[in-house]
Amino acid sequence: MLNRLFQLELQHTAPRIEILAGLTTFLTMSYIIFVQPAVLTGVMMDSPTGMDFGAVTTATCLAAALATAVMGLYARYPIALAPGMGENFVFVATAIPVAAAAGFANPWQAALGATFVAGILFLALSLVGVREKIIDAVSSSMKNSIAVGIGLFIAFLGLRNGQLIVSDPGTFVKLNPAIMSPDVIVFLVGFVVAAVLTARRVKGAILWGILSSLLAALAMKWSLPFVPSSLAESNLVLESLLVSAFTPAHEVVSAPPSLGPTFLEMDLAAATSVAMIPVIVIFLFMDVFDTTGTLIGVGEQAGLLIDGRLVRSRQAMVSDALGTVVGAAMGTSTVTSFIESAAGVEQGGRTGLTAVTVAVLFVVALFFYPVIAMVGSYPPITAAALVLVGALMARNVTRIAWSDPTEAVPAFLTLIGIPLTNSVADGLALGLVAYPVIKGLSRRGHEVSWTMWVLAVVLVGYFVIRYS
Repeated sequence: MLNRLFQLELQHTAPRIEILAGLTTFLTMSYIIFVQPAVLTGVMMDSPTGMDFGAVTTATCLAAALATAVMGLYARYPIALAPGMGENFVFVATAIPVAAAAGFANPWQAALGATFVAGILFLALSLVGVREKIIDAVSSSMKNSIAVGIGLFIAFLGLRNGQLIVSDPGTFVKLNPAIMSPDVIVFLVGFVVAAVLTARRVKGAILWGILSSLLAALAMKWSLPFVPSSLAESNLVLESLLVSAFTPAHEVVSAPPSLGPTFLEMDLAAATSVAMIPVIVIFLFMDVFDTTGTLIGVGEQAGLLIDGRLVRSRQAMVSDALGTVVGAAMGTSTVTSFIESAAGVEQGGRTGLTAVTVAVLFVVALFFYPVIAMVGSYPPITAAALVLVGALMARNVTRIAWSDPTEAVPAFLTLIGIPLTNSVADGLALGLVAYPVIKGLSRRGHEVSWTMWVLAVVLVGYFVIRYS
């Protein structure tokens, strides 16, 4: 049955290989289970958004499971999907603030609505085949600068969450003078482990880093009663920096938390307001670019390209778009194809059975919610994952055409603007507005498509509306 459904023999593979590949992919990307609810609820930034941690966790796992299962059964690709790193920070750092500035009572509901609308648009574009025009409208340098900018943004947040970087009134930020504080130690343990294992190409390196940080936090928590009285001052430091922020779970397995607080809570009326249009455009573009890049990269590795074109690409795009639509309805940010799927392909995964295996594991993970909540509630544990993911995203900087100022300057504005404005939307808008202007004034306007000019005008309107 499996052979007939997934054409295993045709792809020269077997159920054991595909299941092992699925396990490998899951271990490599499962950090999103811990990070996603911490980001969307605002726990990671110490700025509550109003979203329920348990509901977001359930939405994350169920949306990932459903989208990945559709990818495996419909497109028959060995590619897993989940809420995207990058898109989740756009949701919190851009969509919610824009909705709040527009005066909406529950900004997170407007942000979910924008995600839902973007997913519907992506689905429509996938069905009618228009996505290629959108992708072609933005130059390669600009596409890669977006990934680099988001990578820098995520990495900086990770350094702050790990308390290695702290605020300073004179220089804005500085290295933490208390370099041996519990928060920093927990972060550094996970970061070193994850970085070394990544360098040694160990599967699930980021997950092992998170678990190492967790063990370090538990070790310090449990060692407090045994600290000698002569170190009482240090003990007080540990009490203030660690004990109040970190609470070990009292159980490992439990029933999944309710989806109710976020299920169908998106505000579509607010999402379709003028103020939210730029947010929808950004969500749409990011989803299109992320999905296309992942499908091409992993598809080439898996031998799914024929004459440079992906087989069943429309089915794959539809699967991705459905994931975003369903995810927003459940209560999570944009669901997209994960580049970590390459780890499973490297392990031998070639068919949709790999993806279906990942989908099943996401459902199983829900029953370990106490552990997820424990990890997600203490930011230094997941901080190393952010820094490592940011570093991997930043490697796209080599693909920017630095020798061409009309490409390099807008790209630089984008990649530096995203972390410095603390907004993916603002940084992206800076670059996308500058691109056609610089090209046009350099007498190279013929290199700019009409789509880019329209987008620039829309983003200028975004600046006017948001900051006027």
